Amino acid sequence: MKKYIKYLGLLFIILMATGCTIVRIDTSSIDTIVDVVLSKDNTLYNQVGKGYKYYIPRGVNYIDTVDFNEKLYSNGNYYYLYIDAVSYYNGTEPVYAYDPSLYYSREFVINDKNGYLKIKKTNDDKYLVNFVYNYARIQALVTQTDLNEVILNSSYMLSTVKFNNDVIKLMLDEEYFTNKEESYTVFEKKDESNNFLEYIDEFEEINE
Repeated sequence: MKKYIKYLGLLFIILMATGCTIVRIDTSSIDTIVDVVLSKDNTLYNQVGKGYKYYIPRGVNYIDTVDFNEKLYSNGNYYYLYIDAVSYYNGTEPVYAYDPSLYYSREFVINDKNGYLKIKKTNDDKYLVNFVYNYARIQALVTQTDLNEVILNSSYMLSTVKFNNDVIKLMLDEEYFTNKEESYTVFEKKDESNNFLEYIDEFEEINE
């Protein structure tokens, strides 16, 4: 019995010394989700592409990849992830323009990486998420009740994107990215809600 108590005491001291803590995220606030998740130094990954890798959270399912565009699905929502490897290689930062008409609009610098999050309410009472960080972008069209879950999953994916410099440089030297700009401008038209739906149609057509 004394030996058992001794081991318990030792375990308690170890726990106190190592400072074991459980971080809980207040998922009721978009600001808190973004700040907490993006600030974590997370090295996990379970998805590998050409020159990059990242972590797909539990409950999110990978569907397909076309060049640097990836399609994922979770709980009734599709996520469209674009990896901007050229901007990463050239050190080109994203350009943010504040729009007061949006449901949510915010620019941020976290872990020395620039990004922004824009959420636009559409005419059919859905919300177009446009989330840019770490030289990657996620778009999703969701209901208001799913917003925080989508932001949480997107934050994990964007924060864990890691690039392979050697592979990207090799691909650039081989002019792998000659059609890259055409893919990227899918996200850059003036009407974000329309270009998102066009992108879905284009992606589905490619899959078929």
